[in-house]
Amino acid sequence: MLLCRRRHKSKERRVDPQIVVGLLVDRDGFPLEIHCFEGNKAETLTLVPVLKSLQERHQTRDLVVAADAGMLSAANLNALEDAGFSFIAGSRITKAPYDLAEHFQRHGNHFADGQTLESVRTMGTGSKARDRRVVYQYSFKREKRDNYTLNKQIEKAEKVANGQRPIKRDRFVKLAGKKPGVDWALVERARQLLGLKGYVSNIGLEVLDGPSVVAAYHSLWQVEKSFRMAKSDIRARSMFHHQRDSIEAHLTVVFRALAVARHLQEATGISIKKLVQTLRPLRTVTIDVNGNELTAAPAIDADTQEILDQINTHAGH
Repeated sequence: MLLCRRRHKSKERRVDPQIVVGLLVDRDGFPLEIHCFEGNKAETLTLVPVLKSLQERHQTRDLVVAADAGMLSAANLNALEDAGFSFIAGSRITKAPYDLAEHFQRHGNHFADGQTLESVRTMGTGSKARDRRVVYQYSFKREKRDNYTLNKQIEKAEKVANGQRPIKRDRFVKLAGKKPGVDWALVERARQLLGLKGYVSNIGLEVLDGPSVVAAYHSLWQVEKSFRMAKSDIRARSMFHHQRDSIEAHLTVVFRALAVARHLQEATGISIKKLVQTLRPLRTVTIDVNGNELTAAPAIDADTQEILDQINTHAGH
C-alpha cells in the first residue's frame, strides 16, 4: 500500500503526497501509541478508530479528548459524542459577543483575571444541530498579548488604506467602493474580546466546573511539546519512504526515541536538547593493537556524572 501517494491539502499549502500521523500521549506527554493513515482521510475516520482501539486494549471506560480549535466542527464533535467520548475543544471567540451578551450589558468589557463564564450555543444545522456548553475564560496576560497582535493588524490595515501596502487578506481591511479602508467597527468588536478564550465541551457542570475545563484543556501543551521534541530534538523529519512497512518502521523508531526522551526528562528534570548535547559525546572505544585490546573510556565531568546518577537512581525506583 502506497501511503505517500494519497494526496491531500497540506496546512503548509504543499501539494506533495503526505500521511497523517496520530500520536496518543498521557496528560504528562508520555507517548502511548502512534498511528498513521493515508493523507486523504478525514479526522472523523482516524480519530475515533484510534480512540476505540486504545479503549479496548486498555479496558478504559472514560476518555476525554482535548483538542484545539482545528477540531471544532459539528461533524467531528458529534462523531466523538456518538462514539461515547467526552471532549474539550478550543472554541473560536467570534460568537462571544452574542454568547456573553448579558455580561456585556451589565459589566461592559470588564473581567477579573482568571474569571470564567458559561454559555450554551447551538452547533451544526438541521438534524446535526446540538446544544453545546461553552466556557469562556479571561486572562490579563492573554489580553496584553492579544492587544499587541491587534495593534499590529491595525497598522497593516492602515497602511493598506494609505496605499503604503498592497491589498492582501489582512484583517480589518474593507473596500469602500474602489478604495480600501479600515473597518473600525470590526476593530471595536475585536477590542471587546481581548483576553478571552473559549472552550466547548459535552461534560456537564456537575462533573467539571469552568476552571477545571480550562485546566484540562491547557494540558494540550504537553502534547504539542512531544510533537516538537519528535520533530526537532529527535529529528523526526520527512523521510523518502513509500511502502507502509518502511513508513511504520520509521515512525516506530521515532516513537521509541520519544518514549526514552520523555523518561530521561522525567528522571533528570533536564530538557532533552541538553541531555543529547551532554550525553552524545560519551563513547567508549575499543582498539585492537596486534591482538591486544585497549579500551578508552570517555572523560566524565561532574555535571555529566550527576545526570547519569539521576538516571540510575530513577531506574532503581
